[in-house]
Amino acid sequence: MLSMSNVSPSPGTPMAAGPLTRACLEIDEYAAGLGWDKPARLFALVDTARLKKQEPRLASQLGLDTDDAGKSSLTPIEQDTVPSGTPLDKFLGTIAWPDAVVGCALTVERLMLPPSAEASVPEGLSDKQLSKWVASHPERQEVRITVAVLRDGSRESAVRLREKDSSTEVLTGGGLVPGLAEALAATFA
Repeated sequence: MLSMSNVSPSPGTPMAAGPLTRACLEIDEYAAGLGWDKPARLFALVDTARLKKQEPRLASQLGLDTDDAGKSSLTPIEQDTVPSGTPLDKFLGTIAWPDAVVGCALTVERLMLPPSAEASVPEGLSDKQLSKWVASHPERQEVRITVAVLRDGSRESAVRLREKDSSTEVLTGGGLVPGLAEALAATFA
């Protein structure tokens, strides 16, 4: 269930950002460190203070026993690998979180088109045909999307373009990827 790989705070994370934004950006930075062309990654978000109090040994293994670690109130903990070949919506439909998990996050790579290209999408394509069409489109952009949600309904997203692969170029906002945020929120229903 819990993996021993914890996400370290990113030096570029704005201090004024809220806990969910910080966690989302920390996960984005962690994924960036692994490089591109990686499978989707799922994270449990746990309350750092609660983890340190209830599971001091695990907190120590995750490096949370240092003074620096207490700055973030949410600790992302990577889960087992997301199965390849399984549609993401079906996989997310199989998840149930224990009470200690206050939120979750997912990072996934996708191809996106700019709004100007969306008007030229042919009608009546199957999902497979649409994916092939987008993959061959000259204006396509490779992106890494990180979406984080809390049980209370809070949401945050981080989007990193492959061509602007820098922590200073990451777009953030709660409504950037609403469909994925809804799917993640449903794992708490």
